[in-house]
Amino acid sequence: MTMFIDEAKIYTQGGKGGPGCLSFRRQKYRPKGGPDGGKGGDGGNVYLVATKSVKTLFEIKNNPHFKAQSGEPGGPNNRYGKSGDDLIVYVPLGTTVYDDEGNLLTDLIEEKDEYLAAEGGRGGRGNKSFLSNTNRAPRIRELGEPGEKRTLHLELRLIADVGIVGFPNAGKSTLLSVLSNANPKIASYQFTTMEPQLGAIVSQKGYSFVIADLPGLIEGASDGVGLGDRFLKHVRRTRILLHLIDMAGIDGRKPWEDYYKIRKELEKFDKEVAKKEEIIVGNKFDIPRAEENYKKFKEKTGKDIIRISAVSHQNIDELKKKILKKINEIPEPDFKSRIDHHEIHRDKRYFTVEKEGDTFYVEGEYLKKTLEMTDFNLKESIKRATDIMKKLGVYKALREKGAKNGDSVIVSDKFNFIYMED
Repeated sequence: MTMFIDEAKIYTQGGKGGPGCLSFRRQKYRPKGGPDGGKGGDGGNVYLVATKSVKTLFEIKNNPHFKAQSGEPGGPNNRYGKSGDDLIVYVPLGTTVYDDEGNLLTDLIEEKDEYLAAEGGRGGRGNKSFLSNTNRAPRIRELGEPGEKRTLHLELRLIADVGIVGFPNAGKSTLLSVLSNANPKIASYQFTTMEPQLGAIVSQKGYSFVIADLPGLIEGASDGVGLGDRFLKHVRRTRILLHLIDMAGIDGRKPWEDYYKIRKELEKFDKEVAKKEEIIVGNKFDIPRAEENYKKFKEKTGKDIIRISAVSHQNIDELKKKILKKINEIPEPDFKSRIDHHEIHRDKRYFTVEKEGDTFYVEGEYLKKTLEMTDFNLKESIKRATDIMKKLGVYKALREKGAKNGDSVIVSDKFNFIYMED
């Protein structure tokens, strides 16, 4: 049986762009034809796509590396290389995506919602692209751009209309099985429900809703006690809380104390969750002392409750009607409205220069990509890269930092140069 996994860390990488081609047309009677090297294909992208056919992050957690296909090289006769295929990673509905800093990037709620997890690199240009009036026979090409690399954190939050909360052994799993066609594991032990269970309920009039049985809470759960706050995040998705209480006090607990303890944990975890509409349900009224406890509960809390027995099905239809009525009164939440965009809009040619000892370190995204696409086996390619660095102001910045001929320069921890003035 597949385990319910609701968190995963993944490593995504777009496909590398294919290299451009360095080629000159060779035809009969035209031994010195012009350049005809074609562009390399673009690398494939990695997409996260939501689908209802996937229920857990289990497979993704066990196989967390995803790399799209690389583009193919360009060819002579101005032939373009084939672009790499995109890689689709299917995730459950309700998957949220975070970056390493914990910023929420997207919320994949509906079927076919998608997110670009890693962009493929662009294909390198062939020498045909460098033909100009001043250079009729360019011996230069670009290598393919490496694909984007990103580490992402996925978190699954179940989407349900109703979330059943309550202490362990309050009868949540039994109630879910009675209300719906779900078949959760049921036994008289704390934390029998070790993972959320979903059930769909269809009334006689055809109205339906989805209900979630969430693992039992205990005092201190919001601070990590017991199953901790692992399940609490799923409560955020629900429209209504169904607070189920063991009114018979089978485990020797007092129902009114159970109620206030659960409320306290919800408020400590998230005040917005605690504000959700609540239906209080007293269970196990097939046991005589439940009536006596109900009177004390009413006296101490002043709360109205629905009295049921999940075992004998007492008042189950009344509970269904109450749930449907509440759901129809509450608008569907817009989960995507809470997404903050944390992109930093900075000049793509921005770079920094730092000095450590006799070595200068240069960092810049555009500069890094330029050098990654430079074929250092070709003099014209090296000259072009040098010209770009000068236009960007890298040489000027190095001089201002005190660089002298013969000093070592390292760009993006990858490219080593010896600084030399013209």
